[in-house]
Amino acid sequence: MEKTHKIKHRSVGGWIWVVVKYFSLIFFSFVAVLPVVSCVITAFKTDEEYASTNVMQLPESFLNFDNFVTAFKTAHMGRAFINSGIVLVFVLLGAIIVGTQLAYVLNRFKFPGNGLIRNLFLFASLLPAVAMQVTVYKIMGTLGFINHLYGYIIMSMGTDVISIYIFIQFMENIPVSLDESAIIDGASYFQIYWKIMLPLLQPAIVTSMILKGVNTYNEYYAASLYLQDQNIRTIAMSLYTFTGPLGSRYNLICAGVIISLLPALIIFIICQKQIYSGITAGAVKG
Repeated sequence: MEKTHKIKHRSVGGWIWVVVKYFSLIFFSFVAVLPVVSCVITAFKTDEEYASTNVMQLPESFLNFDNFVTAFKTAHMGRAFINSGIVLVFVLLGAIIVGTQLAYVLNRFKFPGNGLIRNLFLFASLLPAVAMQVTVYKIMGTLGFINHLYGYIIMSMGTDVISIYIFIQFMENIPVSLDESAIIDGASYFQIYWKIMLPLLQPAIVTSMILKGVNTYNEYYAASLYLQDQNIRTIAMSLYTFTGPLGSRYNLICAGVIISLLPALIIFIICQKQIYSGITAGAVKG
């Protein structure tokens, strides 16, 4: 009887845990999807519909693309996409090269101050970026980088501390014997980095590119601070064309948001196998 009671008690407890688990998954999934659904609904509403209906009330027609055309033309999103693409390519390329080389030096070479440099990077990650903008703005102004796309690219090219630690942790799982064998064969340190380390770091590079790319593509604060000319605005800045002191046209903003999401969605669908493999491999190696 006692064993039967324990089995029933455990089964009831197990069922309660299953209910709580799936309820939490459904609830938080709903919370995550709700803003996206609301944005899609609002994007198809006319100005009159948006003013007279709530955010979750369906529009009269989902075949009305006037908001998308107006948002694309008025916000000059075509030019903004080109600017964001240029920034993204050069920032990712520079950040990966700088980050991998820095991680290679810190991981493979033991010298006085190695641990101090790692701790300084960790300390820098604790400082809020906004608190350092005064100093960064003065440096950018002194160098003449403000209101120039190349200046914004150079500033954004600085690799993230998280990416550095991802590369370092991944390199610790690469045997040093590979370096020693290459040195015996006459390879230089740069050849070891370029021909051995960099190809083996591909999963970590994919993970770092995802983190850096998302932050760069969605960056608004720094872009609005250093890119004030309308011809060099990024896609995140173009979405603020329809905001002003007299009100905001949220139906056009939502249409612009959906347009800005399309390139990232297409890239994700095409490269999802590489993205998933990069994240999982990087997690295992780390």
